[in-house]
Formats: sequence, structure tokens, C-alpha cells
Amino acid sequence: MSSRLGIIDLGTNTFHLLIVEKNGENIATLFHKSQPTQIGLGGINKKLITDEATERALKVLHFFREQLDIFGVSKENTFAFGTSAIRNAENRDLFCEKILKETGITITVIDGNQEAEYIYNGVRTGVNLGKEPSLIMDIGGGSVEFIIGNEKQIFWKQSFEIGGQRLMEKFMKNDPISESDKKRLYNYFDENLIPLANAVHQYAPVKLVGSSGTFDTLVDIDYQYRTGEWPSRTQTDFVISLDEFYRAYALILSGNHDERMAIPGMIALRVDMIVVAVCLVDYVLKSHKISKIQVSSHALKEGVLAKLLDL
Repeated sequence: MSSRLGIIDLGTNTFHLLIVEKNGENIATLFHKSQPTQIGLGGINKKLITDEATERALKVLHFFREQLDIFGVSKENTFAFGTSAIRNAENRDLFCEKILKETGITITVIDGNQEAEYIYNGVRTGVNLGKEPSLIMDIGGGSVEFIIGNEKQIFWKQSFEIGGQRLMEKFMKNDPISESDKKRLYNYFDENLIPLANAVHQYAPVKLVGSSGTFDTLVDIDYQYRTGEWPSRTQTDFVISLDEFYRAYALILSGNHDERMAIPGMIALRVDMIVVAVCLVDYVLKSHKISKIQVSSHALKEGVLAKLLDL
């Protein structure tokens, strides 16, 4: 008995669609696409999804709807999850109603806790976490999820509304970012990440495991630099050396928009937000004396899949 499932992750910057077919024990990916929507742009710190953002979202979701229909995924087997930009928007109900009316896609808005749990479940299917505690970090446009866990369980998790789009609008007044804005940004991390510091102190994670956006791009930059190639699409578990992270970090922070765009492996969607994102990675590594970075290409949508299929 085969069944097809469609999972949509409506992120603040990017919407993702994953269509899989389950056939007995086998799970095959039929379609996988990420499309930039930037629904947080211009409104995220005002708790609004702007009309322009809604139009961009609709355009992508019409395309996703076509794919779901082509692959014959039923409505009851389509799962769409709204995260930070949607959950915090005062006009979220109107937004979800409009999407449903125009595309037939029902959005389930999840809180930061649920998001962190899905991310953990996804990351765990992508990388070998091992028995020691790891600090899992997912930097979205709206929120950042931190989870401390090992291959078996979560010890602690929390979602912070300090995603890249929010930080960029608050702190990136100049490009390249000025030393004084960078200092303000790091002070902001100090003030807002106290629960993380307490949890790290308690559980002493041995490595940082990154998932989503920024980390995918850091892997691409690493591969382009070392091999001149793109990483294999089938690989889900990567290691980035500290030297390589700091090589990329220095390039990202020293250049302006065009100079960053010229870094092999960089993509337009990430080119500005990656500045504040790598500052956050640097802050976490240095504050908590972590020297290993692992990256999972699996995140929220694979976590939803794992839950649905009880993996």
C-alpha cells in the first residue's frame, strides 16, 4: 500500500515543499523544492505580514499546489506548517484564510517549542548525533531554535525570536556592518540568550550541530573553496572545521553586498542575512567554548515526516 505525503515548511524567508512516497518500509523523495518568499520582509518587527509578502507567498504556494496535484497528494496528506513570521503576525488569521481560499492549503501555525521538537527530529535523521549532548541550532529568518540533545533524547530546548530578518532590520544599519553595530548585536545576544547560557552550563554540549539556511550556505562555501564542487545532494551529514568557519566569517564580515555575492557558494537569498547569522554562530562558539561544527541538511520538514511516519 503506497501513500504520498506533502510537507510544506512556511519559513520566514523560504518556503519548502517535500513530497514523499511511502511504500511499505521504503520512503522515496519524489519532489523537493525551496523557494524564497521573504514573508518577514518589511513587517516582521511590526508583527505584520505585508500585502507584498502575502502576494509572494501566494505565488509560491500556487506553484506548490500544482506540484501536489501533479503528484496526486490528497488534501488530508498535505501538511503545512507556519513558523515565526506567521505565528507572531497580528494579521495571521487573515493571511491563513487567504491562503486556504486561494490554494486550498490549510496552514497549521506551530509555536517555538513544537518547531524546536520537529527540528530535533529532523536533524537526528540527517546526522549521527552520538551519545554525548550536542547543541543543535537552527537559524531562521524569524526565530532561532536551540536544542540540547543526543541521538536518543532532548535535554533542553527553546525558541528565541531573534532570527536573521529581525536582527538584520535592527542592527545592520551599514554594509559592511560597522564595529559599533556589531558590538550592539553581541550585547543583544548576551541579554537575550541567558537561558541558553544556563542550559549549556548544565548539559555541557560537545559540538554545535547547525541546520537550515545559513549552515547550508556555509557548507556550500566550504565545498566551493576546498573542492570547487557543490556537495552531493544525497549527503545529509557534514563537518565544517573551525578554520573554515572563520575563513568564511572573515570574508562575510569584511565585504559589502556585492563582495559577499562574489564568494563562491553564496546565494542571493542569503547574502545579507548571513552577516548577522555568522555573528550569532561566532558568539555561540566563543561564549560556550565549542570547537566542533556539524551540519545537518535535514530540519523541520524531515522532522514532520519522521513524526508522521513514526520513525
